[in-house]
Amino acid sequence: MKTLIPSQFFQAQLPRFLCGIFGLALLVATASCSGPYMGKDLFGADEFVLDSYKIREGKFSILELEGKCAEELEDELLDEYQDRIHEDDVLQIALYHPKREDIVEAVARIGAAVGYRVVEGKIYLPDLSPICVAGLTLEEARQQIQHCYLEQIKDLEVFVTYKERILRKVELAGMVAISSVPVDGKIRLFDVLSKARVPPEANLFKSYMVREGVLVSVDLYKLLKEGDMSQNIVMRGGDKIYIAEPSAASLMVMGEVARERSLNLPHGFMSLRHALAEAGGIPYTGDKSYIQVIRGNITRPKIYTLSWEHVIHLPNDSLLLMPGDIVYVASKPITEWNRFVSQLLPSFTTIDFVSKQYGGWFFP
Repeated sequence: MKTLIPSQFFQAQLPRFLCGIFGLALLVATASCSGPYMGKDLFGADEFVLDSYKIREGKFSILELEGKCAEELEDELLDEYQDRIHEDDVLQIALYHPKREDIVEAVARIGAAVGYRVVEGKIYLPDLSPICVAGLTLEEARQQIQHCYLEQIKDLEVFVTYKERILRKVELAGMVAISSVPVDGKIRLFDVLSKARVPPEANLFKSYMVREGVLVSVDLYKLLKEGDMSQNIVMRGGDKIYIAEPSAASLMVMGEVARERSLNLPHGFMSLRHALAEAGGIPYTGDKSYIQVIRGNITRPKIYTLSWEHVIHLPNDSLLLMPGDIVYVASKPITEWNRFVSQLLPSFTTIDFVSKQYGGWFFP
């Protein structure tokens, strides 16, 4: 048997040692690489396009795709109603008479200072007995007040409006400039939102309206952005509206893109092309044949696989993303290999250095 001196033994075993490290690293790299999902529950571009048509229908179709149910908007919500005076409403009353400036000024002075509050269904005016106005419309209250005055003063005209309404108003919160708007039986949602000065960047998809503790199935995006007057319901006292922040709904773009990021969805949807553009596009390391959209529950997601050809040739509104979606762009196989080699290079350099040192220092 041929006997090797220590330096020869080390040099003879070095290639086998390097192969062992190389094989182990290859196994770890292969196990840790996250390529495109290839399970049986994948869907293609045709299914993605069909679901995009549903998304385009608006907020409640999107909620349906999320597994949430919403009732249709009832036609009666669009009907105007006779607004009536309620307890604690404050009336603004003005009189006109060509000669009786004393009574005209007295009524105006009290009205400007505190107004005429409805207490136990009645209001109190100078020189008159209490007048019952609760349950009357403004016009009926005006006629009642004028009738009482005309019994004492001829040729007097009465004008009545609301100064303040304690209960009969819409309350607003979130991204709005004012916190309440009074109702009159005719004012509609669009007018209320206009008065509230909703900013253009507000998230209309996540904004909502509540009446008597129940969500109202109204699509604010369709109303404000598309002018859909079927959503322009008549407002009632006690209604509550919340206008959400831009970041209230979002999606993620991940994988082989220039910038992995979260994107806000103020309108409730975004085209796939737009999302990829916002992420800086797909670099040469990305596999354009595996652009995946992961939608829904983490435990049971719906996963679509598309290609770059779909993105550039299909219309924007045929490839729509919705809140919670994750867009994942896979990397090319050669990209994973290059990364693997680049991770191994420092190890090879170290091993080579040790080999030379051991061969030249310990075993001359």
